[in-house]
Amino acid sequence: MNQDIITRNHVNILGQGKQPMLFAHGFGCDQNMWRFITPAFEKDYKIILFDYVGSGKSDLQSYSVERYSHLHGYAQDILEICRELDLKDIIFVGHSVSSMVGVLASIQTPEIFSRLIFVGPSPCYINHPPDYIGGFEKQDIEDMLDIMDKNYIGWANFLAPVVMKNEDKPELTQELEASFCSTDPIIAKAFAKTTFFSDNRGDLPQVTIPSLILQCAEDAIAPTEVGYYLASHLYKSTLKLMNATGHCPHLSHPQETIDLIRNYLTFT
Repeated sequence: MNQDIITRNHVNILGQGKQPMLFAHGFGCDQNMWRFITPAFEKDYKIILFDYVGSGKSDLQSYSVERYSHLHGYAQDILEICRELDLKDIIFVGHSVSSMVGVLASIQTPEIFSRLIFVGPSPCYINHPPDYIGGFEKQDIEDMLDIMDKNYIGWANFLAPVVMKNEDKPELTQELEASFCSTDPIIAKAFAKTTFFSDNRGDLPQVTIPSLILQCAEDAIAPTEVGYYLASHLYKSTLKLMNATGHCPHLSHPQETIDLIRNYLTFT
C-alpha cells in the first residue's frame, strides 16, 4: 500500500461490511463531521473517511495551488484513494461542494461507483437569471472573499451560524467556527474561491450513476430551487426534501439523514 496517499489524506477505514461507503466532507470541514452518521452503517459497509489536502489532519506539505485551484484536483484525491484501496461498487456520500467533486470523479471513472449520495449539494452558487437560482450574486462571493482577506476570524464568526442555522444547538455552530479557524487562511480562501466560483451545471448530463439528493429546509448555501434543478438534470436521481434546517444535516439532524440514506440504499 502506498502510505503516501493514505497519510496525505489521513485516510481511515472502519466497519465490518464489504461494500465501500466513502464519505467526503465539505468546505472548511474534515472527516470528523461524519461521526454521527458512520456508526449506523459500520455493521453493513466498509467505511472510508479522509481529509482533502489542506483540511483536517491531511499532509499540508502536499498542497498545490495549481492542483486545488479547481474541483478536479479534489476529485483526483478521491480517485487516488479509491485506486490505492482498490475500491469497487462504491457508495459515495458527499457534503456540499463534495457533491460536485463526486460528480466529477464519477464522470471520470464511472465503473467504480454504484450510488452517489449528495447532502446539501449545489452545482453553481451564483444566480444566473432567469434560468437558475444559486442563492448568491457574484458580488456576494467577492465580498465574502474580501472579508476572508481582511478579517479571517470575523468571517468565520459570521459564516458559521449562517451555515449551521440551528440556533438551539450552539455547540454545533461553535464546532463549525472552530473548524473554519483551524484551516490555514490562505488554503481556506483558495478552497472558498474554487468552491463558490465553480459552475458544474454542464457536467450534470454526463453523470451515469443513480443519485440521492438530500435538500435541507432554510439552507442559506443551497436553496430549495437548487435541489429541484439537480433532480431535473441528474440521471436516475431521487430528491428528498428534509425537515432538517441549515446546511449540515449530518451534524444537526443525524437520524433523519441516516434514515433517508438507509431507505434509499434499501429500496432503490
